[in-house]
Amino acid sequence: MEFDKGLIGGSTVLLILSLLEETDRYGYEIIRELESRSDRAFQLKEGTLYPILHKLENDGYVESYKAKGERGRDRKYYKITRNGKRQLAKEKEQWEKFSMSVNKVIGGELYATD
Repeated sequence: MEFDKGLIGGSTVLLILSLLEETDRYGYEIIRELESRSDRAFQLKEGTLYPILHKLENDGYVESYKAKGERGRDRKYYKITRNGKRQLAKEKEQWEKFSMSVNKVIGGELYATD
């Protein structure tokens, strides 16, 4: 299923920081992992991912460093910072509130609270 780009765009920071919280990753690895875990629903292009990573770096949420990859090639890895972990907690809280509110609207009485 292909999602509206607006829906995906609003959650990319949450998704990327979540992956980086687990382990440091290089760009293509982030793309592959997002694709794999979402059953190909999230297919970011490099031209979309790298500006997001640069913004996250400028905001102090991630840091980059160069290291040798599995095949001995230098790669640019990204790791989440302490500020990035705080931002991730905020992003998760916002997502939970947002998705609960949407579910209350579309799910009827199942999600209603009285």
